[in-house]
Amino acid sequence: MTRADGRLNHNLLDEDPLPQDECGVFGVWAPGEEVSKLAYYGLYALQHRGQESAGIAASDGQSIRVYKDMGLVSQVFDESTLTALNGHIAVGHCRYSTTGGNQWSNAQPTLGDSPFGTVALGHNGNLTNSADLYDRLVERHGTKPSFGELGHGNTTDTALVTALLKDQPGEDLEEQSLNLLPTLKGAFCLVFMTENTLYAARDPQGVRPLVLGRLDRGWVVASEQSALATVGASVIREIEPGEFIAIDADGVRSHRFAESAPARCVFEYVYLARPDAAINGRSVYESRVDMGRQLAREDSHDADIVIPVPESGTPAAVGYAEESGLPFAQGFIKNSYVGRTFIQPSQTLRQLGIRLKLNVQAHVVKDKRVVVVDDSIVRGNTQRAIVRMLKEAGAKEVHVKISSPPIKWPCFYGIDFATRAELIANGATMDEITQAVGADSLAYISEDGMIAATGQPRSSLCTACFSGEYPIELPPEERRGKMLLEQPSLPGMKKRAQTGCEPGPDSEFELDENEPPLKEKV
Repeated sequence: MTRADGRLNHNLLDEDPLPQDECGVFGVWAPGEEVSKLAYYGLYALQHRGQESAGIAASDGQSIRVYKDMGLVSQVFDESTLTALNGHIAVGHCRYSTTGGNQWSNAQPTLGDSPFGTVALGHNGNLTNSADLYDRLVERHGTKPSFGELGHGNTTDTALVTALLKDQPGEDLEEQSLNLLPTLKGAFCLVFMTENTLYAARDPQGVRPLVLGRLDRGWVVASEQSALATVGASVIREIEPGEFIAIDADGVRSHRFAESAPARCVFEYVYLARPDAAINGRSVYESRVDMGRQLAREDSHDADIVIPVPESGTPAAVGYAEESGLPFAQGFIKNSYVGRTFIQPSQTLRQLGIRLKLNVQAHVVKDKRVVVVDDSIVRGNTQRAIVRMLKEAGAKEVHVKISSPPIKWPCFYGIDFATRAELIANGATMDEITQAVGADSLAYISEDGMIAATGQPRSSLCTACFSGEYPIELPPEERRGKMLLEQPSLPGMKKRAQTGCEPGPDSEFELDENEPPLKEKV
């Protein structure tokens, strides 16, 4: 997988994917600008948030044109495609699937009609009440929805929102939106448009980031401020949790559809957001450096050098080295040009695994006691391969330090983690994990230490993947899951719940019957 800068992301082993990012959204209202190209470069800066599909919708004031396809932003669009998407408003999206599978019909923005024009909508996050929303559509129309993108095979919560907008009461789309938004539960950052107006909304908990920026001749909204910088927009502010805005020739209008109850995702600070992002006024890079410093204070080791697992472990490794006084070194070199390929490696090359993407600098680590810093452990396969490589290169000792606590719980708010049964931190002691990855020692940062490094009050953060405390109410297990809208029992969502049918074998986040119940944050 390549990132927006053409380099690899942190997935070093295909069989050990890290928590997958959710999606990136971008919207621009800028008469006189080439808005489709602004959207392209904005999505390019947000590529790390979604690498399965990409799409852009643009309006010239009379009609909306949409182009979307599977693949990276740079693979989906070219000069001629972008030139055809002319106009003064654009909405862009890069996707990682959370609700609905990885298929063309689920690429965004989604299209729908309304009494007040065509709607093109992109969504970052994951709704927890998709089953209820689907039931509402079935009740209104008496059958499985056969209109809009839902009627053409789209199985995302985004398509549900687009379809529901059509039926909302209201004298204009703003009023319709303000009637619909309070009924959506879960994590959502919505960026959508009609022929003449750009809209954006953020859930009351503000789980995912969303920022507002200013161009000389217009306005921009985006998942992260790095996208604003890329297109030359200045940062105005974050869109507040529970806020809905509209942008057109009359300027920016702000509405409050719910009281703010912040529960920002702490994993954005740990791994998901780009290091040059800021969330709620706090630099993500500085947070990660402080996590490394705190990790060193909590568990330092006699060693010769500190090295990062590139690249997401680098800021924490910098902080660890600063606090511990140990020299910082680049023990790994990453191949910046090995990304998606249509050429399958031979069995011999597959056995090399991580070595196709990462090389050890043997002269740096040979005969050294090495502290290696990474941001998280999921299944442990990547860390096992890294430790083995370092020891084969001559490292005397390898001490693994992780700048987040053990991941023990799934996310229902827009991150695709492994299932609980696959998470190495579940059901294994620290000594057992250390032995499993082959390290001489292993240490995680404490949850309190991680939270302190973000500079945010604990009460304003979602820590569910570490603590199991979910700030937004979850539905019963049979009414949630990535493939919820692709179950064969549709359209009978309510019937399915009443008969107690279990999710199919492809459902995500299935919990063992012996596991403790999910905890909810009060």
